[in-house]
Amino acid sequence: MIRRVFWTVLSGLLLAAPVAAESKTYPLAVAAGDTDRTNTPVKVLLWVPPELAKAENVLIEDAAGKKWPGQLTPPGLLVHVPRANTTDEPRELHFILPSLKAGNSAVFKAIISTDAPTKTESFTWKELPDQTAELQFGKRPVLLYMGLAYDESSKDKRDVTYKVFHHLYDPDGERQVTQGSGGKLDPHHRGIYYGFNQITHGDGKKCDTWHCTNGAHQSHQKFLSREAGPVLGRHRVEIGWHGQDKKIFAVEQRELTVYHVPGGQLVEFRSRLTSKDGKIKLDGDPQHAGFQFRANGEVAEKTAKQTIYIRPDGVGKPGETRNWDAKKPDDHANLPWNAMSFVLNDQRYTIAYLDRPTNPKPARFSERDYGRFGSYFVQEMDEKKPCDVAYRLWLQKGEMKGTDVAVLDADFVKPPQVTVK
Repeated sequence: MIRRVFWTVLSGLLLAAPVAAESKTYPLAVAAGDTDRTNTPVKVLLWVPPELAKAENVLIEDAAGKKWPGQLTPPGLLVHVPRANTTDEPRELHFILPSLKAGNSAVFKAIISTDAPTKTESFTWKELPDQTAELQFGKRPVLLYMGLAYDESSKDKRDVTYKVFHHLYDPDGERQVTQGSGGKLDPHHRGIYYGFNQITHGDGKKCDTWHCTNGAHQSHQKFLSREAGPVLGRHRVEIGWHGQDKKIFAVEQRELTVYHVPGGQLVEFRSRLTSKDGKIKLDGDPQHAGFQFRANGEVAEKTAKQTIYIRPDGVGKPGETRNWDAKKPDDHANLPWNAMSFVLNDQRYTIAYLDRPTNPKPARFSERDYGRFGSYFVQEMDEKKPCDVAYRLWLQKGEMKGTDVAVLDADFVKPPQVTVK
């Protein structure tokens, strides 16, 4: 009897004992390349033991012993994961590189542990009604996903629901700097958006997923993934592209990531569009196709003539715009970046648009003083050949200099090189 009680008590003590934390340290070497790096997002693919794959306690330590947060996520959209003969799981390690001069290298440690993370301000996703979701940092709203269920019960309801897009908030989280449905000028331009007004699919069917006329539209299908932590907030959604017969002819995975960096909002947009109806040709015109940003309607109504474009070849005059012209195909095409400085509620902002050499080319750019700009391309695709694109947007207060936009572009196109030692 005494022996039985002893083993019962011992078993209870063993069960109550805390489980030892699992941890692993990864030595890293980071090379700046030919650009000075300041508050630059860095990522590297790691192979992580299964018990650490969902670890939330991630710290980056420099050679002086200073530590700051990192974050693990599953591989992002368009990330190539090589085959590996291991039971470990692929994970992206993300952190913000505070500073590293051009030509220099630095060593760091990534310490990943199953311990509870230290409480720090982080991104969170807040689910909202009717397939919408808001990304917040702490209590500050950052990004709003508009995936409202398609409703054609009336013209007004259809106009509100025929597009899937994202709103972006100003760096203080006080207001949306992007345009939604409605407005006096071109209400079909909305927020952060991707579509084409001249699409051919299947056996020659035509449709327009920009103006969404004659039954064509985009629809939220489902949420695919969601990540939130101290370094970034990210989600991936599946979007149906519907033709005039209202059937889905292509399916898009759209992924938006917001990085926590000081001074503004850094948003990365990635998309993979896959055909469900044979050969597809994406086409359009500079104003109604591709990846575009539309500022809040107040710009169109009150401050359009104060809008300034900052381009690789210099700063334009207030109200001056450029648009690609088929008669001059080399003009305003294949820009590495473009930036628009606009005034909203007596505050000047700049939104920088960063392209990528790997995106389809030629990229034909367009601008409007009322706050809409971006680029489009012509692309043919089928079930075996999807259309992949990646862009970044940077929003900050004030008017940026071209040299500062060029640094952001280098961070995107030629990021610091990371080696796992």
